[in-house]
Amino acid sequence: MTAALGGRYELRGVLGRGGMAEVREGWDTRLSRPVAIKLLHPALAADEVTRGRFENEARAAAALNHPNIVAVHDSGDDHGTPFIVMERLPGPTLVDEIAAGPLTADRMRWVLTDLLGALGAAHAAGILHRDIKPGNVLIASSGAAKLADFGIAKTGGSGHTNARTVFGTANYLSPQRITGQPASVTDDLYALGVLGYEALTGQLPFDRDNPIATLHAVLEEPLLPIGMLRPDVDPALVYVLERAMARDPAHRFPDAAAMRAALHAPVPARPATLLLPTPLPPRRPRRRTVIAAVAVAAAAILGGILLIADPPPQRAPIAPVVTEPAPTVPAATSEPTVPPTEDDGELGAGHGKGNGNGNGNGKGHGHGNGKKKHPHE
Repeated sequence: MTAALGGRYELRGVLGRGGMAEVREGWDTRLSRPVAIKLLHPALAADEVTRGRFENEARAAAALNHPNIVAVHDSGDDHGTPFIVMERLPGPTLVDEIAAGPLTADRMRWVLTDLLGALGAAHAAGILHRDIKPGNVLIASSGAAKLADFGIAKTGGSGHTNARTVFGTANYLSPQRITGQPASVTDDLYALGVLGYEALTGQLPFDRDNPIATLHAVLEEPLLPIGMLRPDVDPALVYVLERAMARDPAHRFPDAAAMRAALHAPVPARPATLLLPTPLPPRRPRRRTVIAAVAVAAAAILGGILLIADPPPQRAPIAPVVTEPAPTVPAATSEPTVPPTEDDGELGAGHGKGNGNGNGNGKGHGHGNGKKKHPHE
């Protein structure tokens, strides 16, 4: 490999390293501009499959022209070392931004909107990224997020992978990717949901001590709701991220455009953590309801019969029921027959007995409260 890569690009400092390649700062001597150059590790350059993936990245990224996708300017081979020349962004990666502290809800919406625009363009071109993570998101000087590293992207025409091969980073793999199912649009959206969860909470949802435990957690363990870690985040954003991370792909968003639209829509009525409608309470059988109503009615009728046959004892005297000719006792007039005394205005304690021509005897006790009247009042 020469100092001027391909006779055109000068290599400078290292910007980053990955399992398959390293990214170097470079200078385009022909156009006099800074660039980023991705170089396949020499030890992997002889591997046909790895080399095929690297070349596929160059073709896939070069086919996409979108403001939120890192542009590919050139690609080639320098003395057996494949390279890709990309636009140079002076800003940090999303990893650096998250390390400075959890993102605000507004900033998270901005980043997600940018990345969903990039994914929408890639998916429309038949390209699946398959490695969405903060390290592959570059931040421009304007603050815009740009998707990079299509190194393990899958296109409709690529034939160097198979359904049982799992590529990507364990924490961001969907359950379907882990179990070896063919990659789909919803797998990229799942990974984007994990990225958003991490950016808001500062932690990965299923991160464990080792990759095997992490993969098991993705498949089996419940998700700790975002609201428990960031109660200040609005429910609409929480709903979008948690729906994107649904285990069942049928419950995720069907495409990037639908997820992007949901970012700016009101939160749906149902809870964000529930992906199925809440079941209705079990209905009581109609026959059982009718029997219960009949039983209540029968009890009421029986109670009425018993009340008539055996009335409860009365504490206060009641007027006898007249079944014979009128009694000989003179009927009361509107005026009292006994002149009132000076104490007649007081309601107080008293006892009395009386017998008459009626059908029973009665005793009464009464206590009352009243103000005693005085003659001069």
